[in-house]
Amino acid sequence: MDLLTDIVRGLIGIVSMIAICYAFSANRKAINWKLVLSGIALQIILALLILKVDFIYDGFKIVSDGFVALLGFADAGAAFLFGAWPESGVWLVNEVNGAAPPGTVVPVAPDTKMQLFKLGYMFAFKVLPTIIFFAAFTSILYYLGILQKIIYVFAKGMSKVMSLSGAESLAAAANVFIGQTEAPLVIKPYLDKMTKSEIMCLMTGGMATIAGGIFALCVSLLGPQYALHFLTASIISAPAAIVTAKILYPETMEVDRSVAVPKEKLGNNLLDAISIGTTDGVKLAVNVGAMLLVFISLVAMINAILGWFGGFTGLNGIVNNFTDGRFATFNLESILGLIFAPVAWLLGTPSEDLILVGSLLGKKTAVNEVVGYVDLSIMIADAKIQLSDKSIVIATYALCGFSNFSSIGIQIGGISAISPRQRPTLTELGLKALIGGTIACFLTAAVAGMMLDEIIL
Repeated sequence: MDLLTDIVRGLIGIVSMIAICYAFSANRKAINWKLVLSGIALQIILALLILKVDFIYDGFKIVSDGFVALLGFADAGAAFLFGAWPESGVWLVNEVNGAAPPGTVVPVAPDTKMQLFKLGYMFAFKVLPTIIFFAAFTSILYYLGILQKIIYVFAKGMSKVMSLSGAESLAAAANVFIGQTEAPLVIKPYLDKMTKSEIMCLMTGGMATIAGGIFALCVSLLGPQYALHFLTASIISAPAAIVTAKILYPETMEVDRSVAVPKEKLGNNLLDAISIGTTDGVKLAVNVGAMLLVFISLVAMINAILGWFGGFTGLNGIVNNFTDGRFATFNLESILGLIFAPVAWLLGTPSEDLILVGSLLGKKTAVNEVVGYVDLSIMIADAKIQLSDKSIVIATYALCGFSNFSSIGIQIGGISAISPRQRPTLTELGLKALIGGTIACFLTAAVAGMMLDEIIL
């Protein structure tokens, strides 16, 4: 697609996403359209600056490369516990490839089964340790007060541009760097007095961005060339989340617009902070691993049932022919692909990849973003699928957020533990926050799709 077509498709996507939010708004007459327009403008300007202005792009590339180098240090600890990471194309033969006795080291062809085995090996012994290390490092930054200063700069900028309250500005900025249950700690003193609109902004921001640990996971899954794009997606999703939140639940009350980061520290000393971060990282890593085990197993079971039904009814052949062999049988991915294909089109996805990208969007919403990125990594590696660069860009940005059904429970549990009096509001707004977070990620994908035809290095 040419540049003009990309821009038109992107604008159609943005307008369509805003229209969906408007349809679900709790008070359409109270919507502050100046805030909405300034938020969209801020998102587009940030994307242009990061992706198209050379010296700013180079600066962000240095930051993202620094993150990648930092994540590489986790390999030292992982290698000590689990052994060295095998060289590319050389693997211990197991049941996946029975060409030689178990334990024999041989070069193998990159078929789908071997790709899955390599992915599982990488996930267990490389990705999960990285999550633990990054959680501990984030705790160090928080204890030293460095993270709070970065959050304050982002919050001050968004507060000025979009006329937000201090609490929601801080929450939106914190969500760029830390998780949806950790970000509320930054605004803990404000939580009890926050309005419903502010709580909506907090929850939607958590749904629309990813935490540092998941950032590390995604980079490990897709490769270091994607690090800048994960960072960009999380940053430009912050104003998008504010836009969707303020359409879905507009502010009608007077709010405190002063921006002040609480001076609370994580832990009594540096070693205590490292210990807390490590413990939190272990919990997150175990949770991610267990969640993937359960959900991927359930998807496999559902696909087996659907495949049997497809064989009985002839749907397998229909799906195979309709998708040119990209989906061999009638399965959950093909169903989600068809449902979300119109959304994929609105985001600028090339027509030949609509069902593939649609299946990723559906998986992310119905299950979670990690499963979506696992599937994307397999699609990228599978030569038979031949996913276009444009589709990879759009999927990378659209999946970059916690907006899925399980996050509703995570936020209700995590935030209400800090502020029990807000629990009724949290339960009331949970589904709206999911809608807002999902659409914010789609807005980010539409903006990225307007500007990029490939993952730039």
